[in-house]
Amino acid sequence: MPKHTLLELFFVATGLVATLVIVSVAAWAYPLARREIEVSGWIIAVVVLLLGIGPIRRAWRQDRNHG
Repeated sequence: MPKHTLLELFFVATGLVATLVIVSVAAWAYPLARREIEVSGWIIAVVVLLLGIGPIRRAWRQDRNHG
């Protein structure tokens, strides 16, 4: 089982869920800026995904070499 890769995917998913929760609460709390908050949330979600690519690739290589 590729445990390192699954762990990194879990961290990326957790970051995306946290982004979604924070953006949802912010948009609810300040409805006048809902659109701007949602756009910022999409940008942050893309950044979280991009930042996760390197660690996921390293974990995948580690699992492949030790598996």
